[in-house]
Parts: sequence; C-alpha cells; structure tokens
Amino acid sequence: MKSVRKLAAAALTGAAYAALTILTAPISYGAVQMRISEVLCVLPFFIPCTGWGLFAGCIISNLFSAAGLLDVIFGPLATLLAALCMSMLGRRGRLSMTAAALACAMPVVFNGVIVGGVLAKALADLRAWPLFGLQVAAGEAVVLYAAGLPLLRLMLRTPVFRRLAEQINGAPLVDKPPET
Repeated sequence: MKSVRKLAAAALTGAAYAALTILTAPISYGAVQMRISEVLCVLPFFIPCTGWGLFAGCIISNLFSAAGLLDVIFGPLATLLAALCMSMLGRRGRLSMTAAALACAMPVVFNGVIVGGVLAKALADLRAWPLFGLQVAAGEAVVLYAAGLPLLRLMLRTPVFRRLAEQINGAPLVDKPPET
C-alpha cells in the first residue's frame, strides 16, 4: 500500500508540473523563463518520491521546448538532481528555515548551470552559457524564494499536509516545525 501511495504522489506531482508548465508556456520556455511549476520543487523536501514525478513532468514539459532533445534530456536531469538533494536535506530531519532556504537553492543552482548550458548550446553558442545560466537561475530564484519557501513553511504548519506526507512516507515527518 505504501508503494501505491508513493507512485500516486509521484504521478500527481508530475502531472501537475507538466500541466502548469504547458499552461504557462509563454513564460516557461526560452532563455528568460519563470516556470511557475517550479514551486512544486519544494515537495521532495517532505516527500522524496515526488522528485521522480518532477523528473517525469519535466520530460513531458520539455517536449514542447524550442531547445529540443538536449532540453528533454538534461532539463529533467537538473530537476532530478535538485530534487534528490532537497530530499536529502529534508530527510535528515533538519527542517529548519536554514535547511529550507538551502533546499530552495538546489533547483536554482542545478537549473542555472545545466539548463543554462543547454539553452546556450541550442539557442546561441556556449560562450553565452554564463548569461543563459544567470537568466535561468534568476527565474528559478524568484519562483522558489518568493513562492516556494513560503509554501514550504505553510505546508509544514498544515496538519492535513503533514498527515498526508507521513502517510506517503510511512514515517513521521518531523518532531517540531521549523523556527520562524
């Protein structure tokens, strides 16, 4: 039963990510992008299996990218690496605001470096990598720190979400909420 819950959580996360990205396509693709769907990247901090859903949702989303096959391969890998790091930060029980802020930095860094390189290769040349990387990282930072971090704090303080996360994970979420 626990594996069915994890599969369902990952599938719902992936579907939500793909739907949000595609529905907000004008700002979700290109050198200057702000994927609203990236707010879902906070979920692996609490529910590690959702990282695989983000990976699948990113694959689906990037099928619509002008950057082509490179973005379909490397964009989801950046998302998966960030999700794995975020889940490790959350899994260790360090659910403090410092750990949460560090977790939100993972998608900023991984997407800035990896997706920035992919976009530079696909849309310009590799000399533009730093510029593309900074543009992608800036969009990620806005989404994750303006919306993701407050959402992360809210989810941790919401009893219904905590129970859901504990049911999916099959273990208690945390002993106490993070300091404010």
